[in-house]
Amino acid sequence: MEDVLSVYQRDFAADTVLVGMDETSKQQTKETRTPLAVRSGQPAIDDFEYERNGTANLFMVCAPLAGWRPVKVTDRRTRQDFAELLQDLVDDYFPNKKIVLVMDHLNTHKLSVLYDRYEPAARIARQIAVH
Repeated sequence: MEDVLSVYQRDFAADTVLVGMDETSKQQTKETRTPLAVRSGQPAIDDFEYERNGTANLFMVCAPLAGWRPVKVTDRRTRQDFAELLQDLVDDYFPNKKIVLVMDHLNTHKLSVLYDRYEPAARIARQIAVH
């Protein structure tokens, strides 16, 4: 924990960006009944019955010092999805910058996933410092 706190207190050079990442899984639902019309002066009436409609994985990414916070939505939570997120960070969002990545220790959150997915994995991994 001390390592993460010290990372947030650093002065970053112009060619370095601090990025925080976490992920969550969300259940997708759909209504099974048509909602009742709202009447003036009455609170809305909701029916809490629903039908499961799958799940989605959300990669929550934030560069607090750059004012940047996208969400990448995937159908599942796999090593390949995480590798694609890292590749997006390096090639699309922060090209030519060193990325200081703060994330948790989930089993799929390792730079080694790049070697399963990309041929030039070392190029991507060299640009990321993990905390």
